[in-house]
Amino acid sequence: MASISGFLPNRSKSFASSVHHLVCKSSFACMPAKIGCVIFAKTGFMNIIKNRFLISTEKEKLDIDFIHSFLTRSYWAKGIPREIVIKSIEGSICFGVFDAEKQIGFARMITDKATFAYLADVFIDEQYRGRGLSKWLMEVIMSHPDLQGLRRILLATRDAHGLYAQFGFTPLTHVDRWMQVHHPDVYNQQT
Repeated sequence: MASISGFLPNRSKSFASSVHHLVCKSSFACMPAKIGCVIFAKTGFMNIIKNRFLISTEKEKLDIDFIHSFLTRSYWAKGIPREIVIKSIEGSICFGVFDAEKQIGFARMITDKATFAYLADVFIDEQYRGRGLSKWLMEVIMSHPDLQGLRRILLATRDAHGLYAQFGFTPLTHVDRWMQVHHPDVYNQQT
């Protein structure tokens, strides 16, 4: 059962119902989303608890050293400088996953909050995999109030297609319409 730290029980039932209707257009974490939106409306961030784990959108809680350590060893951001990690966090909606006070996972969404978003840097520490935390993280991300009603959400993955497919992601159609500027060695070229 999921609960929210700081839940405000004096909120009206009609407010909670309208939040539920707005956010839960699918089956993704309706109860956490419903309560999380109440918190979000008051504070601008979400803290969602499940068992002993917490997912928070509070950037102040993030362990930058942990995130940088993981990303710099990842296949998609190998060698990324700490300063770039900090800058990327500043420009994103971030989701930290915690076991008590210890950060064990992360994801961020780059978005205009109106039409488009790009999901990036999604990971759970190797020691915590196999516990359903990636799926729960995706449920929380996809229920975030600022990510509702977008025309397109993109991501890139080498090996987690099955996870993302559960949340409506499909391979790109009309790939001939997509273009990119790609600098795969950019972090190795910086001085």
